[in-house]
Amino acid sequence: MENIKTSENKTFKKLGFTYLETAEIVVTLNTLLANYQVFYNKLRNFHWNIEGPEFFELHEEFENEYNTVKENIDIVAERIRVFGVKTNFTLEKSLELSEIKENKDNLSALEMVRETLKDFEILHNSMMEGINASLETGDIATEQMLTDFLRELEKRNWMFTSYLK
Repeated sequence: MENIKTSENKTFKKLGFTYLETAEIVVTLNTLLANYQVFYNKLRNFHWNIEGPEFFELHEEFENEYNTVKENIDIVAERIRVFGVKTNFTLEKSLELSEIKENKDNLSALEMVRETLKDFEILHNSMMEGINASLETGDIATEQMLTDFLRELEKRNWMFTSYLK
């Protein structure tokens, strides 16, 4: 385990994990953070640009989604910082790392919901990769954080899927 020396020459273990042990976790969290950043922007655009008979309902639901994503972005970034890594994310870096892609088309309300569901799948996979990396290292705090995100994502996926039926 990696030891960190302080100015008083005391030795502390960095959460009991070495940087090498947390490297895979940090990589998966960086990918999740990038996915969340792009997803947040898409949801804001959906919220602003929804039209039609579904306006009031979906306008509010997209706002609920981006508020949750905004909170999760902060939680993920702070978890990365716990491992001693800085999260210097530019928009360019987010777009480069993200598996979620920007949408440049004008979408109908139903297309926005379908696009959200497609992005939920990407987020789900990203979270699962982080959970697996955390479990391999014995990092139950990151695993629990991602499991909580996953539980909420699966519920919202069910709701948006039900909306399309």
